[in-house]
Amino acid sequence: MTAAERKASLSLASIFALRMLGLFVILPVFAVYAHELPGGDNDFWVGITLGIYGLTQGVLQIPFGAASDRYGRKPVIAAGLLLFAVGSFAAAASHTIHGVMIGRMLQGAGAVSAAVTAAISDLVRDRVLMKAMAMIGSSIGLTFALSLVISPPLTEWCGVDGLFTITGILALAAVLVVWKIVPPIAKPRQKESGAKHARWSEIVFDPQLLRLNFGIFCLHAALTSIFVVVPGTLARLGLVPAEHWKVYLPAVLIGFALMAPFLIFGNRRGCITKISRFMIALMALVLAACAYCTTSVLSTGVLLALFFTAFNVLEATLPGLISKASPPADKGFALGVYNTTQNIGLFIGGAVGGWISQTCGAAWVFLASTFAILLWLASAFGLKEPALQPREPGEAIDI
Repeated sequence: MTAAERKASLSLASIFALRMLGLFVILPVFAVYAHELPGGDNDFWVGITLGIYGLTQGVLQIPFGAASDRYGRKPVIAAGLLLFAVGSFAAAASHTIHGVMIGRMLQGAGAVSAAVTAAISDLVRDRVLMKAMAMIGSSIGLTFALSLVISPPLTEWCGVDGLFTITGILALAAVLVVWKIVPPIAKPRQKESGAKHARWSEIVFDPQLLRLNFGIFCLHAALTSIFVVVPGTLARLGLVPAEHWKVYLPAVLIGFALMAPFLIFGNRRGCITKISRFMIALMALVLAACAYCTTSVLSTGVLLALFFTAFNVLEATLPGLISKASPPADKGFALGVYNTTQNIGLFIGGAVGGWISQTCGAAWVFLASTFAILLWLASAFGLKEPALQPREPGEAIDI
């Protein structure tokens, strides 16, 4: 990657990470601390509050992505971040589960994921697009890992309302990053080359895009559903919320250490979809084991480490695969559809996970998540490997 490409990729990945922090920093603690709020003693409403962020994200991703194709990436990204900040401050000022839910809805309305990923496609060459998209995916994984570690002590220090205030401030900082650090984004290259827009139905129902969209739906549905019950599981094993980091920190560090070799091997050998299928299968096995083997802090930590390994690899590879499979003139729209299914997965996972936990118990949440991931695995066998781009004259060989 050139210096300009690295700057563009890192700055846009940081915007993505700052926004995702608003989702992830709540996951490890909200299911426990919600019981202190009026109306928070019902797991169903806790799950709805965790996941409703994804519902409004999902509804608005396509309009935001299409708007970025028409009006430019930066204005749309900045407007979405400002809306996210408003929602964060609204949630911070609320003192009931329903008030927090409204704030989460407003947070999700800042649906800039598609515009950010489309901006990266505009600013880097196709040859290094998978690397740039992997930075986006890795930033999500890193943010998730950081949230798991810092969320319990931050909550002890400033409370859940303080977490929302911090994420609102970070969103405002991200607006400055958009205008001051992200390189200028000219009219998308695909438009300059004369490529024609595809019909919306050709994008929505494209077989490869359908498989990838279904995959990101299942991945994030599983994520939010299990975190309806994981904090409570750790509490039952004798860990107070402020000590949950003792499980999360080793688990996420191990997960990241194991993630890198798979990504390097997959990109070098051109077998990234095979690596993805392996990780989907691993996640299904881990979730099934969680239904029966979370009987000690040690076993729970080991299973979480394996879950994070699979999650991080999949989160890092899927954005590149979707961008490669998208029509050149409609990346904003295609990525909007992708991010819509991702965020609807967040909502469905939280709502269904909360309902299952309330009616059937925690083990059935893990089993339902296992079933969803197995469905994804079945569909993933139809995925094709993206074509490797030829190296440009004088380009260094990756080592």
